[in-house]
Amino acid sequence: MTDAISDRLERCYSGVVHDVMRAMGLRDFTLPIALRPIMPERAMAGPAFTIEGMVDPKADPHQTLLAWTGLLSKAKPGHIWVSQPNDRSIANMGELSAETLKNKGLRGCVIDGLVRDVNFLLEMQFQTWASGFTPRDIVGYWLPKAIEVDIRIGEVTIAPGDYMVGDRDGLIRVPKARVTDVIEASEKAIQTENLVRKAILAGVDPQEAYLRHGKF
Repeated sequence: MTDAISDRLERCYSGVVHDVMRAMGLRDFTLPIALRPIMPERAMAGPAFTIEGMVDPKADPHQTLLAWTGLLSKAKPGHIWVSQPNDRSIANMGELSAETLKNKGLRGCVIDGLVRDVNFLLEMQFQTWASGFTPRDIVGYWLPKAIEVDIRIGEVTIAPGDYMVGDRDGLIRVPKARVTDVIEASEKAIQTENLVRKAILAGVDPQEAYLRHGKF
């Protein structure tokens, strides 16, 4: 059922999802514009597997890698890895980790920070959202603090199981409790937009098209 919902949401482009959620009275659901996808031509949607991390410059290198691999083992198939690392200096995703997540059936990842091994991520087609890249890794510096907890990215609070949907325009959080309503309204809005588009292409005045269909 989760995959069916994710697939439907993935077909609803972010602009229409934004407009639908705004009309529903929802607020603070658009993630910061600094987060960008490495494959902007590909949409991504799915429920969030949330991670919060912390910096510990005195951490033992073995301890950090043990904690990291343990964290990867807990990732949920069909979900999106959504991380608030609380750091902007190291990569919180790379080739081997992405291979692990992809093989476990995750749909992609969102890192409020940096990633590395981008050429490998592109080659394996693992959709990754991040604010930048660096070769520096977590070893001896970073540890996971909690999983499946509410995290905050920019002005957006993301609870475990909330849905993420993103494309070239940006990334949105959809509350788990409202995802079906949002999808149904978005699909209906897309149908209406198709009618407006058809009218415009037929030479109808844009204001007339708006008044006729109630959308533009």
